[in-house]
Amino acid sequence: MGNSGISTNLKGVLFACLTAFLWGFLPIFLKVALNYLDPNSIVWFRFTFAGGVLFIYYLFTDRKQLQIFKRPPVLLVIAALALGLNYIGFLQGLNYTSPSNAQIIIQTGPILLALVGFIVYKESVNLKQIGGFAIAAIGLILFYQNQLKGFIDDPDAFNTGFIWIEIGAVAWVLYAALQKKLVKKHPAQTLNMFLYGLPALLYIPSADFPAFTDLSFPVWLIVIFLGLNTLIAYGSLAFAFKYTEAYKVSIIVTLNPIITLITMAVLSSFQVDWIKTETLDPTSMIGATCVIGGAIIAVFFAKAKKVAKA
Repeated sequence: MGNSGISTNLKGVLFACLTAFLWGFLPIFLKVALNYLDPNSIVWFRFTFAGGVLFIYYLFTDRKQLQIFKRPPVLLVIAALALGLNYIGFLQGLNYTSPSNAQIIIQTGPILLALVGFIVYKESVNLKQIGGFAIAAIGLILFYQNQLKGFIDDPDAFNTGFIWIEIGAVAWVLYAALQKKLVKKHPAQTLNMFLYGLPALLYIPSADFPAFTDLSFPVWLIVIFLGLNTLIAYGSLAFAFKYTEAYKVSIIVTLNPIITLITMAVLSSFQVDWIKTETLDPTSMIGATCVIGGAIIAVFFAKAKKVAKA
């Protein structure tokens, strides 16, 4: 395909930004949904909704893509199982802690993914990018100082929620590393159709179907948003992996907690009573600025690398 006026690298960055934006709001909506549905039911619905949309799309537009269900690559099956574990790990952890704390803990995932990019995929890095990483790391420490201090002062903070979220983070790294490899040979959305479809089937026995009949219209909107979030965020993530390096994607995705914390601060200013809220102090704001600035440096000072075109 000819030059579309936008570089493949920029496409990857933009897709990663969309994923980060959607994931920034995700734990807030998940926390509210947990008041009405159990974790397994929420996970089942998210996978079923996203997988169902892609299945119906290909059923009417390109049925040959459905062949992936007949003989899926072994790595794709492993990636789907890992994604299924990631979803339930994060949601079970969120059931025991706040959206902000969950976002802090889950950031071990993107950091590990960056290491996978350097070590496994041999992605290059220069001094300016290393500087960006350092600035972002300092920013994260400043941004999360209060929460981190709480972890140190209260050993019970490393509880069941922490363990569950860490399991989810490691599972996400396995999924993302395999997705990065698979997307070079298979269409991104075809892969996602299977990645959603297999966990959707596996979670059927544990889903509480009667609970869905008791949901009010506003709660149904929240649940549908969770399904759309899965469809769009992970679709964008797959394209991000296709168009740019894994470490860039990991840096951008690491920004999503900032969206969560800012949103929670806004909700706090309105004194809402349907979710526990937090506020940002000046040091946290400085940290947020460093994280964003460091990420920009790391992304835009990267050496150009040819990647697949659409």
